[in-house]
Amino acid sequence: MPFQNPRTITVDTNATPTPVKIDAIPDDIAAVAFRRLVKHLQKRHDAENIDLMGLAGFCRNCLSDWIRDAGFEGDKAAAREVIHGMPFDEWKAAYQTEATQEQMARMEESLKRNGGSH
Repeated sequence: MPFQNPRTITVDTNATPTPVKIDAIPDDIAAVAFRRLVKHLQKRHDAENIDLMGLAGFCRNCLSDWIRDAGFEGDKAAAREVIHGMPFDEWKAAYQTEATQEQMARMEESLKRNGGSH
């Protein structure tokens, strides 16, 4: 039997499939996963915001908006610095390239699928 952390959410794979609801994940576990995602994106500068928007309908800037929505007390610039790992203007100058028409079109199409939220 595999090791089971007492905080781990287990799913009986022999039972009828039932999706695990995201709200069932304790906040401390979700926070660890969120921080890991942010750190991953801070290392993956090649994953540009425009491409993230085109593929997934969100980007680093969305994450910075979301932490503010969740109660982060800093302003927009401070939130972006937390998510990008450096001041946004510095990140933009170092890593953001000019978006192509194809990237812009893909982003616009992706945003339509977000159903009015980002």
